[in-house]
Amino acid sequence: MAPKAPIPTLVFLVRCPDRRGLVARVSTFFAERGFNVLDCRQHTDSRRETFFMRIQLDARDLGGSEPARAELEAAFGELAEPLEADWSMHPSEPPARMAILVTRTSHCLYDLLLRQREGELPCEIPLIVSNRKRLAPVAKQFGIPYHHLPVTPETKPEQEAALRRLLAEARVDLVVLARYMQVLSPPFVEAWAGRVINIHHGFLPAFQGASPYQRAHRHGVKMIGATAHYVTAELDEGPILEQDTVRVTHEDGPDDLVRRGRDVERQVLARAVKAHLEHRVILDGRRTVIFGGI
Repeated sequence: MAPKAPIPTLVFLVRCPDRRGLVARVSTFFAERGFNVLDCRQHTDSRRETFFMRIQLDARDLGGSEPARAELEAAFGELAEPLEADWSMHPSEPPARMAILVTRTSHCLYDLLLRQREGELPCEIPLIVSNRKRLAPVAKQFGIPYHHLPVTPETKPEQEAALRRLLAEARVDLVVLARYMQVLSPPFVEAWAGRVINIHHGFLPAFQGASPYQRAHRHGVKMIGATAHYVTAELDEGPILEQDTVRVTHEDGPDDLVRRGRDVERQVLARAVKAHLEHRVILDGRRTVIFGGI
């Protein structure tokens, strides 16, 4: 028997100054309009007196109508204004469209493609972009268009302009750097703020640059890991989405560290992407509030 298709949902993400009765006011707003609340989570940062909320609704109660969705959005805006709330609304349909950028290594690319195919990542992948041709066979295997955009320091502006055109034509919502070994320009990052996710070694900045696992081995590290974060103009300093580590010993050689590090990178990147696609992330300056178990 085929698995039942997930029901369409609407997610509202809210951040505002903390005050009494916020949960009741938001819940009442949706109850009065006949919505079934599927999930509701909140967090209060008492030190900064800031309130965060994620509420998920059964979108079937909306009737699938664009005007009805726009009317609901406008009405919620009226509720949010006196609360001084930053908020956003996210429908589960149509699914988000995710572009993957890669260079040479395939472990994160394969993992994302397999998870998407198995239904673990609620998205479509309309294209894969690379500054090298090496991973074109992977894209062909999964039936996804592969765009080779070579880049040099002299051609970087033209390459990024071509990348922007591809993303716009494919109506991309999220860009994932699956070991894409190029630094995105500040204008690109600004235009895509909160919509570009990167993965890197968890022991940065101590081992930045080339051959981090080899240098980690020479230093006798006892733990390696990975960090997934939103990309900002400050290299590898964007808001963190997910991290994990694994212990290693003196018996692990450089190749063992590479293998185990790749395992961690796959898992960390997948969890970060999943949290973003499921609209469980609220950006709060340099920090993130992430609802639900990952």
